Amino acid sequence: MRTTPIRIYRHDIATRPFIVIWEVTQACPLACVHCRAEARPDRHPGELTTDEARDLMAQVAEFGSPPPLFVLTGGDPFQRPDLFDLVRHGTKLGLPVAVSPSGTPTLTPGRLAELREAGARAISLSLDGPTAQVHDRFRGVPGVFGWTLDAWQAARELGLKVQINTTVTGHNLADLADIAALVSHLGAVSWSAFVLVPTGRGALLPALTARQAEDVLNFVYDAGEFVPARTTETHHFRRVVVQREILSRRGADHVAVLGLGDLYLRLRQRLGDLGLPRRNARRPPANVNAGQGFVFISHLGTVHPSGFLPLPAGSVRTGRLAGIYRTSPLFTGMRDHDRLTGRCGGCEFAPVCGGSRSRAFALTGDPYAEDPWCSYQPGTFPYQADLAAMGLRPAA
Repeated sequence: MRTTPIRIYRHDIATRPFIVIWEVTQACPLACVHCRAEARPDRHPGELTTDEARDLMAQVAEFGSPPPLFVLTGGDPFQRPDLFDLVRHGTKLGLPVAVSPSGTPTLTPGRLAELREAGARAISLSLDGPTAQVHDRFRGVPGVFGWTLDAWQAARELGLKVQINTTVTGHNLADLADIAALVSHLGAVSWSAFVLVPTGRGALLPALTARQAEDVLNFVYDAGEFVPARTTETHHFRRVVVQREILSRRGADHVAVLGLGDLYLRLRQRLGDLGLPRRNARRPPANVNAGQGFVFISHLGTVHPSGFLPLPAGSVRTGRLAGIYRTSPLFTGMRDHDRLTGRCGGCEFAPVCGGSRSRAFALTGDPYAEDPWCSYQPGTFPYQADLAAMGLRPAA
């Protein structure tokens, strides 16, 4: 059996997640138009206390070895005065700790150095445009673009790994190749294209069409030749990777076979015009989805399959995280592909995709419904025998 070009984890992700994300606070000085957390200027009085946060980290460590990647996000984590103590405590427990700060004046080289000394291994930064005009308008505060680039450079000089996240909406579709070029120039461990989930403030933004999303995902695949590219909440990128690998081996025209549109052609042309240096290896995407290798804890301690899927499965204040992840009906349901309905339920790519459960819930109210921003019709990929050789089931 030929394996798929998807990264599969050796341990059972039904018992231990790959990544745990904790929203340490919703406080943030920015006013981003897409904010999932609907961030606020001040901290919520019900946030997990320092002692509760230490207990949360002990709960994460209870998953065993290898421990999940533990990410502190927000809001802006730097709005918590105990941030460095929390990073230090998590590191002592053996957790690989990363921090996702906002691009603000608080993100100085000195504070990044403190973060590194406390034990943080990586940070993630948001870059939603190749220029200050595009990025700052999206983030709602002038100067964010410059602060982000300064922090990016300082973090790399300190030896911190940097991941760059780009929220993909109508405001920057034409700029994606230029953003990839900036990532190539400044260097990052990964570039993640987050195709918007319409929740929080993001529900007010213009939606992409399913065909636009398909063009974007195929562009991200192309960009993987030049930057370590991946996606967030667009799980059908893994389907695209499998399709493109098969079509390449077959010598088939992916544009014609996949019916790609003008947006893809423009982005591909721009990417070629930029003359970026090619990488030696492509980064394979990981088979992680909401509740499947992934768990999110809110600032109030509630446990969710994803930060973009606002359905609670329990609370770390009243239960243990490992038990919630392993046995709660919501999490076990998220890992059961037989519960998927619509096109996702009948799709041969379900084992390596599963669709965005967050987007399905945001747009239909049903977390098991088909992903509305996927245009693929099950069974239409012409090389079904190649899929079968990879162990992927026929379309229902």
